[in-house]
Amino acid sequence: MKIVKFILCLLFGLMFINAGLNKFFNYMPMEKPTPEQMKLFAAFGEISWLMPLVGIVEVIGGLLFIFPKTRALGAIVILPVMVGIVVHVFTMDKSPMGMSIAGIMFLINLWIIIDNKEKYKALVS
Repeated sequence: MKIVKFILCLLFGLMFINAGLNKFFNYMPMEKPTPEQMKLFAAFGEISWLMPLVGIVEVIGGLLFIFPKTRALGAIVILPVMVGIVVHVFTMDKSPMGMSIAGIMFLINLWIIIDNKEKYKALVS
């Protein structure tokens, strides 16, 4: 089970590192956005610091998520970004592939948070 968990966390972390680096270097092609998505991306463009911030959070969170010692912190760092991805995919994108990938990624993130719940108890007591 430890090997499966490590492989899932490694892939999860690498996906977020890749997505974060893409925000800076734009090397992955993007599907043609819908008009609603165009409006959303234009709004994000108006806030010039937002996408670099999300990219930095994705890279740092992905790196933290890979290593067992920092995985609990990485799961919490990635959670707000993951919630944003899930909300976007399930409300605007609605592609079956995107919904399944986002759903699986969200479940992996929740699993790691639940698996590390003892580490968070000191924060809420």
